[in-house]
Amino acid sequence: MKLISLFCLFAVHTLFGQKIIWQEDRKLIWDNFKSPVNTKNNPDVAAYTHCGWEYSVVKSSNPRSPVKIEIAAIFNEERSWKDTKKMSDYILLHEQKHFDIAELFARKFRKEVAEKIKTSGDYDKNFKAVYNKISNEYKKYQISYDKITEHGMNKEKQAEYNAIIAEEIDNLKSYKAS
Repeated sequence: MKLISLFCLFAVHTLFGQKIIWQEDRKLIWDNFKSPVNTKNNPDVAAYTHCGWEYSVVKSSNPRSPVKIEIAAIFNEERSWKDTKKMSDYILLHEQKHFDIAELFARKFRKEVAEKIKTSGDYDKNFKAVYNKISNEYKKYQISYDKITEHGMNKEKQAEYNAIIAEEIDNLKSYKAS
């Protein structure tokens, strides 16, 4: 068997920085945001969470052999930053939800993989389409989350999203990383 390690577009830079793998009982703290640079060049933005997922694949050249795909939601400390003048527990919770959304989509990704990719042949045929579908949905969800919550400033919408994200993660608990 040959080992192929591939990384999601959102996680490629984790090779050069410290990463945190999502865990239910571990929440982000402000010290995790280590980049000194506001990469958005927007003075109104209080923080930026660089997160996504990474995956590894073990497959064979035999199309009938089983394939093993592991997917992890990750947070990149070196590419995440905060404005030290705007830090608050409330903003940190908004940023945590970005990381939780990464976990939500890692679970959706694991579910699609479990349903559609059992063999090396399935991987060769279906993986790119599954990846692109989940990746596009993930990007749209993150953008929508920020837009609807007004980057966390709309407290009512933020509270709604907090509940929705938690419920969606719980609904996919059977696809939690092992």
